[in-house]
Amino acid sequence: MAGHGAGPGPKAGDGLGAEDPPENGGSGAPGESGGVPGPGSRTRGVVDADGLFERVDFRLREPAPALRAYLEHYWLIDWDLSQPYTSHVVPHPNIHLVFQRTEPEAGAEPAEVAEVHGIVQGLFTRRLEGRGRVCGVKFRAGAFRPFAPDRPVSHWTGRWLPADEVLAVPAQGAEPSSAARGILGPDDEDARVAALDAYLLPLVPPPDPRARLATELAELARTDRSLRRVDDLARAGDMSVRSLQRLFSGQVGVGPKWVILRHRIHEALQRAGTDPETDWAALAADLGYSDQAHLVRDFTSTVGVPPAAYAER
Repeated sequence: MAGHGAGPGPKAGDGLGAEDPPENGGSGAPGESGGVPGPGSRTRGVVDADGLFERVDFRLREPAPALRAYLEHYWLIDWDLSQPYTSHVVPHPNIHLVFQRTEPEAGAEPAEVAEVHGIVQGLFTRRLEGRGRVCGVKFRAGAFRPFAPDRPVSHWTGRWLPADEVLAVPAQGAEPSSAARGILGPDDEDARVAALDAYLLPLVPPPDPRARLATELAELARTDRSLRRVDDLARAGDMSVRSLQRLFSGQVGVGPKWVILRHRIHEALQRAGTDPETDWAALAADLGYSDQAHLVRDFTSTVGVPPAAYAER
């Protein structure tokens, strides 16, 4: 479902990317301990969320307790469409492990893949058609590196690769490609979650202090509105700006400035989708923009339309 190809990158028709799918309970924000985002995250990052959620069955589930330090949640999607639908998501700074089965035409042989999806920096666009199922794993920002320690996470940015080319699978562990059928096969949702746990638990790495620090700072960038600049976040981590940039390149996959700006756009997108009377000048100041025009430029370049036009639509 989400995907970053080894060479050309994502292609329309590969599936739907879930950067922060709707909640299935919970009461807090995305990334809280406990795994499942709360009500405020249901549409966060999703463009035309109503249109998407009318067409797909979309749930979040918690991973096993031993995995929660590394994973935000599992996301499960099923669709059966009479007409194709194109979804758009403004991506989050997270790596995903995606098990996907698609059947674009009735009676066609289903295609199954297991892929690691690096962070998409532009608007994430996917065409859904026919029938499909996805069992996805959303890693916490900064927490993926221990599962693939040989390369910085920035190496995977903008790429989708077969999972068995990325993950450090134990000698006796199931290869992702062979595990896909067992994960995607059951119609019972609990069985799919149990299969994801069974695949991932043998991969749990030893503690990594740098990954933990990166995860803490990435979460701080998401939740602390007072941290409006990279040097603010560097001070919060008691490090230089250059050290913070190196940490994010190695552990998160994108720079701290990108992370801070992306959370601003997510907030503006959510506000535009819920309040057509938004005071954009006030919101720009609240999000740390120099002026309303700066917010409008960032929003338009990311989403494709100005915030006011998006709100009216």
